[in-house]
Amino acid sequence: MKWSRALYAVLILVVLAFLYGVFVLRAETRDAVELSKVAELANKGQVDTIIVDQNELVIKLRNGSEVSSTKEPEIGIVETLRILGVSEENLSKIKVSVAPRSAWDGWLTILGTLLPLILIGGFFFFILRQAQGAGNQALNFGKSRARMFTGDKPTVTFDDVAGVDEAKQELAEIVEFLREPEKFISLGARIPKGVLMVGPPGCGKTLTAKAISGEAGVPFFSISGSEFVEMFVGVGASRVRDLFDQAKRNSPCIIFMDEIDAVGRHRGAGLGGSHDEREQTLNQILVEMDGFDTDTNVIVVAATNRPDILDPALLRPGRFDRRVVLDRPDRKGREQILGIHVKGKPLASNVELQVVAKQTPGFVGADLENLVNEAAILAARRNKKQISMLEFQEAIEKVIAGPERKSRIIPEKERNIIAHHEAGHALVMKLIPECDPVHKVSIIARGMAGGYTLSMPVDDRYLKNQSKFEADLAALMGGRVAEEVIFDEITTGASNDLDRATKMARAMVTQYGMSQKLGPLIFGEKDELVFLGKEIGEQRNYSEEIARQIDHEVRRIVETAYNRATQLIQENKAKLEEIAQRLLKEETLDSQTFEAIFA
Repeated sequence: MKWSRALYAVLILVVLAFLYGVFVLRAETRDAVELSKVAELANKGQVDTIIVDQNELVIKLRNGSEVSSTKEPEIGIVETLRILGVSEENLSKIKVSVAPRSAWDGWLTILGTLLPLILIGGFFFFILRQAQGAGNQALNFGKSRARMFTGDKPTVTFDDVAGVDEAKQELAEIVEFLREPEKFISLGARIPKGVLMVGPPGCGKTLTAKAISGEAGVPFFSISGSEFVEMFVGVGASRVRDLFDQAKRNSPCIIFMDEIDAVGRHRGAGLGGSHDEREQTLNQILVEMDGFDTDTNVIVVAATNRPDILDPALLRPGRFDRRVVLDRPDRKGREQILGIHVKGKPLASNVELQVVAKQTPGFVGADLENLVNEAAILAARRNKKQISMLEFQEAIEKVIAGPERKSRIIPEKERNIIAHHEAGHALVMKLIPECDPVHKVSIIARGMAGGYTLSMPVDDRYLKNQSKFEADLAALMGGRVAEEVIFDEITTGASNDLDRATKMARAMVTQYGMSQKLGPLIFGEKDELVFLGKEIGEQRNYSEEIARQIDHEVRRIVETAYNRATQLIQENKAKLEEIAQRLLKEETLDSQTFEAIFA
């Protein structure tokens, strides 16, 4: 970098010297006259000396002034003046001298020829340097952007991955295949071509890939699907070829492609046809993974959370032989993940990770990492030396509902409405056995909500029956019903409840076949289009009459839940008031305090 700056400085000095020599040294303040005027002055005897500098003339007059002029090349000044009519007598009175040739003249001539070429070359050099510095290496478009790891100093191993035991076993087998291929080859087993890791966002796909890199002990190439495609045609395919060439030179090795759905989408769905840049890149990946040259110990590990949109040719055996599912962890898996993330953090004696795991159903690894970090931040904010269970409880609520907004000033009338609204939710959840137990009720604003009611399931649930849907719908309606029963009016506070209830009821009818009138059928085929999206790309495979019946069934299900919540609240109006008054007084009720009201 230093030598390039010095080069720029030298170029600037050369240009300034050239301009100084041309325009400053030669541009002295003299009046320029024509040769005919010089001849006229010579005939009058006013010219004393003429200094000739190549074709430039400096005429010194007898009165002490000077003028300048220019003569024709190849002709001397005396001959020129004689032609212009100056007499021999007057010519003899004029002193003619020739200026010595300057040492700079030759250099100026050379610089005048070479300087434009130097400036043009320097300009292109500067542009190329800038392009490389910006990461757009103009001369390396077709080179792979993959990062190579040797695994000498692993930062992540399988010990740092929890909650996905089956996936770890599958991937550990791949690593063992690379370390001891004879163990499998002796039984006639061949090395898998590819492993596709599938799972929702945040479940640990990239972390597991880093663990493979740390455990493998072989070269590990990491690249994202979006790094293949550029604005130039053919660059993606060229980078795929370069990536696999590097991998073959370093085999046995592993190639990890994160977010492969960026280039692996179903072909033929775009406007570009087979000439689309993304499809060319996918075609090259298909050829490299199962083309003619297949005798290489290169394993491709890919990750995606959108397996439904990948091209079928990419998913067939021979390319991706294994599909490893990384699902949301169960309670035991969540406890193990929490144990990994709390390493090195000072925990208070009252912290029970199994309780935290029980209170976080549906959380994935990224959520749990964020939960532990939020608890540590809360403890640091309170100047504590250890993270207690209180911080973990508040961190759970912060991750689910958002930060508390205690500074928000709410009028007493609205505060009363919010208290009865949340009390309505909690009361219906308590009275319907199928609802999850109430964990906490609060009228302190969090995020966009004026209050919230948290319920926690007793066990992880993987199936949901119709009675559970109907109980949840009644619980969602409890807040609006409480407002109507107590205040004989409704507010906008139940807008989110109504939105969730309507979507749940429509899913019961169209996706789960939970309508007696329409029967066990699924209505609507979701065919995702590349340029339209899910909702617009959904195809209606039913008539207008069926659509009308679907609307009627959705309305019936929601109204049934509404009537059920109304009956429960009217029959237990005293309990509703008791819960609301406790909320107005204490603002937050935990599960023990709430259960004590019904004891």
